[in-house]
Amino acid sequence: MVASAPMGPVGVLCIQRTLNKGREYGLMTGLGAALSDILYALITGFGMSFVVEFIEQPRTIYILKLVGSVLLFVFGLYTYRSRPQLRPTSNSRGTLTHNFLTAFLITLSNPLIIFLFVALFNAFTFVVPDHLGQQCLGYISIFMGAMLWWYGLTYIIDKVRASFDVNRIWLINQIIGVVVMVVSVLLLLSTLLGLTLY
Repeated sequence: MVASAPMGPVGVLCIQRTLNKGREYGLMTGLGAALSDILYALITGFGMSFVVEFIEQPRTIYILKLVGSVLLFVFGLYTYRSRPQLRPTSNSRGTLTHNFLTAFLITLSNPLIIFLFVALFNAFTFVVPDHLGQQCLGYISIFMGAMLWWYGLTYIIDKVRASFDVNRIWLINQIIGVVVMVVSVLLLLSTLLGLTLY
């Protein structure tokens, strides 16, 4: 959910399509974004698995967790401060496939998401050697968390469409930013104090 929730271009696009075309179009936009996110998560996870011996060193884990916590905090701060704009959309609804593909390609065009996944994977010790089943469950959870976010977002937007505006998007970003910053501070403190989540 952390990867999907901030209202970047695809989040705003999902809201616009839900408002202008209907909930199913917004949901297909979210599905395209979720598949792009899981692709980047797989690239990140497999890339990290190649350097697992380096990652397994206690000192390296400690440093990566510190860096991951700081990156998460910066991401949360950026999300909190970002104020997205609603832009005019085409009157043509297009097909559901078209809406899916455009969201997938827009999300895919932002490889910086890899840094977010590196931070999250380090913070939560996601890449665990010789535990393929747990990692597969993790990837499925990333996809399901993203879809849960898009499903909930399109549901809410569909219900409050008459009163929804850019200020509500900004409020969503502020709430998400605060949550991510709080989590990053907790992760930083747990790392400094030697506490673990596993």
